[in-house]
Amino acid sequence: MEIRDRLYELRGLAVGALLGLPAPILLAALVVSVPTSLLAGLGLGVFACVVWTTRRLADAQRSRTAVPSAYRPLPTGVAARLRAVVRDPATWRDVAWLPCQFVAGLTGLVAGAGLWLGALECVAAPALRVLLPEPTGFDPAVLEWTGRSGPATWLLVPAGLALSAAAYRLPRHLVRAQTALARALLGPTSAARLTARVDRLTAARAATVDASATELRRIERDLHDGAQARLVALAMNIGVAEDLFDTDPANAKALLAEARQGAGAALTELRDLVRGIHPPVLADRGLAAAVEAVVLDTAIPVELDLRLDRRLPAPVEAAAYFATVEALTNAIRHSGAGRVRVSLVDAGPMLRIEVGDDGRGGADPSKGTGLRGIRRRLSAFDGELRITSPAGGPTMLHMDLPCAS
Repeated sequence: MEIRDRLYELRGLAVGALLGLPAPILLAALVVSVPTSLLAGLGLGVFACVVWTTRRLADAQRSRTAVPSAYRPLPTGVAARLRAVVRDPATWRDVAWLPCQFVAGLTGLVAGAGLWLGALECVAAPALRVLLPEPTGFDPAVLEWTGRSGPATWLLVPAGLALSAAAYRLPRHLVRAQTALARALLGPTSAARLTARVDRLTAARAATVDASATELRRIERDLHDGAQARLVALAMNIGVAEDLFDTDPANAKALLAEARQGAGAALTELRDLVRGIHPPVLADRGLAAAVEAVVLDTAIPVELDLRLDRRLPAPVEAAAYFATVEALTNAIRHSGAGRVRVSLVDAGPMLRIEVGDDGRGGADPSKGTGLRGIRRRLSAFDGELRITSPAGGPTMLHMDLPCAS
């Protein structure tokens, strides 16, 4: 494993050198294209090619170093796109990265290869002295340094071993330096990250407001079509029973019995509606007890792992509860699973929720509203949903929800 890592790092140095190799040509073309574009527009094509190539090289480096893209979205239209690219600070940071990567890549490759060649020459110095007893005009440098002296060539062996140890470790540090360079120049700035986060939270808040309005309309509709209709029928039955109480007691008694059943049905509907808004067990006993109550009513086996040692803020508990219930419902209804695993872990500033099943997999957030609803609930708190669901299963939903009190 150690040798494989060193080989991977050497390959990384070689790829880094290749990515920086076109820098002189691209920079020269950029220097020529900018003034010609300003004077007569003749260099626009060259400028566009330089920018496109530079972005592709920068994207290749980002993919190697896990650096997120920093580009602004491009509008439609050739002229609008060109203006957006020119005004995008990330474009010019890519240009600044090119010569830096050229120097870093070339230095890393030369340093890595040079140390290994020097180490091999030093270790092989005694053998080279025997194979080349007389000067040939193309002698290795170590023989010129030692003058083909036997003791001197043997003294180079430990030096070669030390150089080989340095060469073995050096690529790791060189690769880290190139990664740090990529993060500094190619990644989004702190201001860009903050702006993106504000935009994301603004969109999430707007989606939450829309969802709340939709939920209020649903509650109003359910009350109008359900409990309210039952209560109206209940009042009518009681009124008729009151009129028949003296003349037809038997019929009045039947109407009162029907009214009692209607009152029970209306009460059940109201309880179900309230449970959908905010379950009483969640407010009274907390998130763990509320999730346990849901799991007890499931039709398939559910493995439950709850590590919650404190009460979380009420909005966080509500979001976590409904996200967990929605994920569990999706697993039971749509995955064909025979077993589900639910885990809620309080990890300090973050509540980590996992819902996995052994079903058919292939969960797609773009289809249906369940997964989109979960993501919307979490994003309102700057939370995150990650889905792993290959075709054939299993499916695993990872939810991270900030929960600092």
